Amino acid sequence: MGLMRIDWFNRFLLVVAVAFSLAACSSDDDGDGVQGGGTNANMNVVDGDEAVTRLEFPRLKGGRSVVIVYRTNTRSYDDDRVNYAVEWDCDKKSQRWSCYQLHQGYTGSYSRVVDGYMNDTENLAEGDYYDTDYIYGSGYEHGHICPNADRKYSYDANYQTFYMTNMQPQYHKFNGYTNSGPDRGEGLWVRMENQVRSWTPRNSTDTLYVCKGGTIDNEDQIIERIDGKLIVPRYFFMAILLKNEMGYRAVGFWAEQKSNEWRDDEPLSDYAVSIDELERLTGIDFFCNLPDDIEDSVEDHYVPKVWGL
Repeated sequence: MGLMRIDWFNRFLLVVAVAFSLAACSSDDDGDGVQGGGTNANMNVVDGDEAVTRLEFPRLKGGRSVVIVYRTNTRSYDDDRVNYAVEWDCDKKSQRWSCYQLHQGYTGSYSRVVDGYMNDTENLAEGDYYDTDYIYGSGYEHGHICPNADRKYSYDANYQTFYMTNMQPQYHKFNGYTNSGPDRGEGLWVRMENQVRSWTPRNSTDTLYVCKGGTIDNEDQIIERIDGKLIVPRYFFMAILLKNEMGYRAVGFWAEQKSNEWRDDEPLSDYAVSIDELERLTGIDFFCNLPDDIEDSVEDHYVPKVWGL
C-alpha cells in the first residue's frame, strides 16, 4: 500500500507525541544498590519528557537520535496517556526500537483502522525521514514493531501504530503467514509476537514491559539498503520484562530474518537469550531504569520453563 497522510485526522486527534534529543546515561555499574532501592547509575536522564524513565525504555542513544512518545487522549489505559514510544535515528532515517507496555487494560476491538502507512511529519523535521515509502513494492513487507494487534483498545492507539516510525522492512516468511496452499506457514516474528502477547498478565496489577526492534547500527547486521537508502535489518530482537507479585523476571528473543523458510516447526526456545546476551548482540542497554541490583539479577539469566519455552 502507498504512503498516505490524513490531514483531517491529524488536526483533531489529540496525540501528544513529544520528539526530543536526549543525553545518553552513564554505563552500568556493579549493581551494589539495595534491593528495590534508589541506586541506579545508568538510568535515563530526563531532558524533556519524563516518560523516558518508564521501565519499558532502554538507554537512550542521544546525538541525532530522538525519542517520539505517542500519546492518546484518555488516561483510562495509562495514567500518562502513553501509547508507545520510538527511538528514531535522524541520520539513518530509521527506527532503532519501539517500546510499550502490556497489561489487561490493553484489550478492545479496534484493528487495522487505517489502510496505509503515514510519515510522522508532526514530530520529525523535513530531511529526517524519507518522503518515499521504499518498502512498498520492494519485496519486503511493512513490519510493525509495536504491533497493531497489541494496541486494540482505542482507534487512536491503533492508528498510531501505522506511522512509518514504527515500521521496518521484513520478509513475508518472517513477518507474515499463509493460511492455505502447499506453502502455508507462519513467520517466526509472528510466532514471537503471539508468544509475547500470550504473556500479558491476567492480574490487573501486573505489567509486561516490551522493547523490540531491528539492527541498524552495524553493517554486518544489515541485509541491504533498499534503493541504496532504507536499511533492512538482518536481525530482530525483543526484550521482555515481567513485573508481578513475585517480583521481576526477563527474557529476550534474537532472530535472523530469512526470506526462504517459515521456521514454524522450530521451538521459540531456540531463539531465547538472556537480556545480558541481547545487550551484547545489539549494543542496547535494556531496562536501564530498574534499580541496578534488580537489573543485574534479572538480566544475567532466564529460565525457559518459567516462560513456557
